[in-house]
Parts: sequence; structure tokens; C-alpha cells
Amino acid sequence: SPWAFLICSSALKERTYLSPPTILGKVSVWRSLFGKEADKLEQANDDDKTYYIIEKEPLVNTYISVPKENSTLNCAAFTGGIIEAILTHSGFPAKVTVHWHKGTTLMIKFDEAVVARDKVLEGR
Repeated sequence: SPWAFLICSSALKERTYLSPPTILGKVSVWRSLFGKEADKLEQANDDDKTYYIIEKEPLVNTYISVPKENSTLNCAAFTGGIIEAILTHSGFPAKVTVHWHKGTTLMIKFDEAVVARDKVLEGR
């Protein structure tokens, strides 16, 4: 993936590039927040700056009862704000929206500046 965090392993003496969505969904941040990896991480087919983190049954919804008249209420929606803040303050500005699709889906759209920076770094 183009957007990369640099992970240095002193034991292996090597550098590994991981995308912010991978870090969030599959490595450390998501696991730290929710005690497990995200169910699914996808990149949009038609947009290289859009990613989806999909949780079939979000942990934060486990113990919440939603009345029938509010059946479209997703109590896990606030997690989008948490993820947006982590990305933005890590130097990867993005907008995160939350949708009902295959469970709770966080749609991450990275800022054009992130894409431009990555293209410069890819050229090295």
C-alpha cells in the first residue's frame, strides 16, 4: 500500500512498510482498543485513497440494547472519530465515516496530501 508507517525491527535489522489501515486494522491500534484484530480490511476498487475496516459485531455494541424504533442507530459509530483522530494526529489526515454494510463499516478517505507525499516517497 502506498501510505506507509516505517517499522524498524532491531532484532531483524530490516525495515517494513505498513499502511495506516493495516496498522489500525490488523496490527496494533485496533487490537489495543478492542482486544482483537478487525474482522476485515479492504481497499476500494476504484479509489486508491479509500479503505474500509469492517466489524461484523463491534465490541462496543455487545452490551447495548437498542429499542426497535431506533433500529438504525449504530452505537459503534463513535469509533470512526477515534480512528480519524489517530490517523490525523499521526500525520495521515483522513475523514472517517461509519456505515451499516456487512456489519459496521468504517470508510477511511485519506487526504490528497497523503497521496501526494506517498508518490514522492515511492519514487525514492
